[in-house]
Amino acid sequence: MAEVLRIDGLTFAYSNGTAALADVNLSVREGETVAFIGANGAGKTTLFLYILGLLRKIPREVTVLGEALTSVEAVEAVRSRVGLVFQNPEDQLFCTTVFDDVAFGPINLGFDAETVKGRVTQALAAVGLEGFERRVPHHLSTGEQRRAALATIYAMRPEIMLLDEPTSNLDPRGKKEVTQLLKEFPGTKLIATHDYELVLTIADRVVLLHQGRIRANGSPEKILTDEALLQANDLEMPMVLRYFLALKNRAAAGNG
Repeated sequence: MAEVLRIDGLTFAYSNGTAALADVNLSVREGETVAFIGANGAGKTTLFLYILGLLRKIPREVTVLGEALTSVEAVEAVRSRVGLVFQNPEDQLFCTTVFDDVAFGPINLGFDAETVKGRVTQALAAVGLEGFERRVPHHLSTGEQRRAALATIYAMRPEIMLLDEPTSNLDPRGKKEVTQLLKEFPGTKLIATHDYELVLTIADRVVLLHQGRIRANGSPEKILTDEALLQANDLEMPMVLRYFLALKNRAAAGNG
């Protein structure tokens, strides 16, 4: 599979001097689902914003879809091929109707009215919001807002999707629905999350960030069952994994 994202030696600090990322090196291949975990302030959201050039600095250390981001023009070209879903769906929904929110991206890509309408219809169908075109976004439930925010990106048909805490503040049913939607999305997905169940369900790989540095990069099972690694980086092993490991060890002891 082709490499769709490469980061070489990325170090970034905010204007107030706060260090956010330190010597980040990363490669992501086409079709991968990569989960980024870490304590609050580890650098997950900053990394996503930096990839899209949203921090008022050209991300020269980043290459996306074969395009080195060494100019404003290169960054703008890549943004039409990469979608970002914010942690708070209300930050993504700012129009008076769901239709207008979902249509915003395709309109700005220059599509004609018929194509825009088709993309909105297909995107809403993909997230299970058929018939919501004239609904007011801020009158929707949290789960519906989350799906509408996903639709705004689906409509643009990005090759890479960046998702910041896509299951936060959802009830179990809403979390299940969003997880299934993400599982079905065919492109490359980078997901910043504290939801280890989501990670275990859909991620091919986990990148653990701590204080702006990559501390581990490997399979979800390997990283999420390494209790010493997690504790050293201010994280805890998921209770469900702790339970199953205990059962596994008990069975192994019995067989011995």
